[in-house]
Amino acid sequence: MVHGATYFAELLAAVRALRAGDLLLFTDWRGDPDERLAGPGTEIGAVLREAAERKVVVKGLVWHSHLDSLQFSEEENRHLGEEVRAGGGEYLLDMRVRPGGTHHQKCVVLRHPGRPELDVAYVGGIDLSHNRNDDIDHGGDDRSQPIAAAYGPHPPWHDIQLAIRGPAVGDIETVFRERWTDPAPLTRSPLSRLRELLHREDIHANPLPPQLPDPAPRGTHSVQVLRTYPNRLLRGYDFAPDGERSVARAYLKALRRARALIYLEDQYLWSPQVVEHFARALRANPGLRLIAVIPSVPEQDGPLTLPMNLIGRITALETLRRAGEGRVAVYGLENHAGTPVYVHAKVCVVDDVWAAVGSDNINLRSWTHDSELSCAVLDETTDPREPQDPGGLGDGARPFARNLRLTLAREHLDQEAPGDPQAPDVLCDPVGAFDAFASAAAALDSWHERGRSGPRPPGRLRTYRPPELSRVQRLLAMPLYRVIIDPDGRPLRLRLRKAF
Repeated sequence: MVHGATYFAELLAAVRALRAGDLLLFTDWRGDPDERLAGPGTEIGAVLREAAERKVVVKGLVWHSHLDSLQFSEEENRHLGEEVRAGGGEYLLDMRVRPGGTHHQKCVVLRHPGRPELDVAYVGGIDLSHNRNDDIDHGGDDRSQPIAAAYGPHPPWHDIQLAIRGPAVGDIETVFRERWTDPAPLTRSPLSRLRELLHREDIHANPLPPQLPDPAPRGTHSVQVLRTYPNRLLRGYDFAPDGERSVARAYLKALRRARALIYLEDQYLWSPQVVEHFARALRANPGLRLIAVIPSVPEQDGPLTLPMNLIGRITALETLRRAGEGRVAVYGLENHAGTPVYVHAKVCVVDDVWAAVGSDNINLRSWTHDSELSCAVLDETTDPREPQDPGGLGDGARPFARNLRLTLAREHLDQEAPGDPQAPDVLCDPVGAFDAFASAAAALDSWHERGRSGPRPPGRLRTYRPPELSRVQRLLAMPLYRVIIDPDGRPLRLRLRKAF
């Protein structure tokens, strides 16, 4: 489901269809109770409260968060909990992470005793929070949270979520249950514990209903549930005592087999340690190309935070471009009014065969330090438009991965899909897609350079050109970036072995 508006409309209908005894489980990085799913009267806090009042079993796990004064979401996450508890649901503010880490998983699981055909799990990058309810026109969300000034008062927002049915719903529910039953205290901070008592917050998890059998298989997609958990200090996770790196391991396995095209949409795309694996694939395969769509401007544009955000990205892009020698192209997005679109999506498609969508970004935080939840999808059928096997992963391009990439590409290029789904499509060809992106971005860049004179060219792609950082800025920003923004939380004993 591309765009928050698409996801939120489906989520609203699914939640309102829940009956007494049904189960609604959700995890989130940030939650805003007044975020609307589909217009007035659909505020997420009210929708969850009403579900709990109908005797739906509502349980939420949201990151406890750092202070609002540090541009995080402590109060917002607390207020959403007040709404859930008002209806009889249960809501935990979860700080069981490594120091400086976050719970970044974003999922909603809906189970229906006696009606398993309705069971569904939503997984991806979309929080139940401000800014997310945007659509293909990218006019922004009327419930907005300010980010960098370049994005304006209602930041345009590009994001993606998966709707999953079948046996994998049980796997995703297990992710929630493992965190819910974690015996460690929700926080070790004495101040936070005092605040919990004063606000009468839930500090202990009540038992969940027994887990239902997995729903029956559906469709032609194999779904692999991927996670990141850190090696937590003091007491580790019972379900991941040494942490978990299945997100990283899945990416590395796919990258080793990439031959034609890696397509990325990512909020960050930084970390030399992570990007080196993409660079290694480019060096090993002279026919491999990489297209990346990222935010034109980092989310934070302060005098200290901007260089910290840029240094990791600039270093990563230098690594990729050296490895790719003209086969790496990186773009930002803008809407038709010329306002940059903030890319919050976390998507990777390799050779139109393997596709991953989730909460993880291409950075070290997501591969080692924060909790993450993603799904890799491998379609069991092949795409009739591409009988050959460009990536060596099987029998050729798969419909799910290819259609996901083409849907995103056509939006960014302002192209309609061919009327005949069997007709040849230049975007199916990796070189054709690479050239189409380059041509569209060059035309739009030129139009801006001419002062926007004449008709606006089709497309929303702009060639990504990061601001220059002086040598002094680089020297100051790099240690702060490594410690604060993109830490490696593994203890030494895990650094000394192959963590990926």
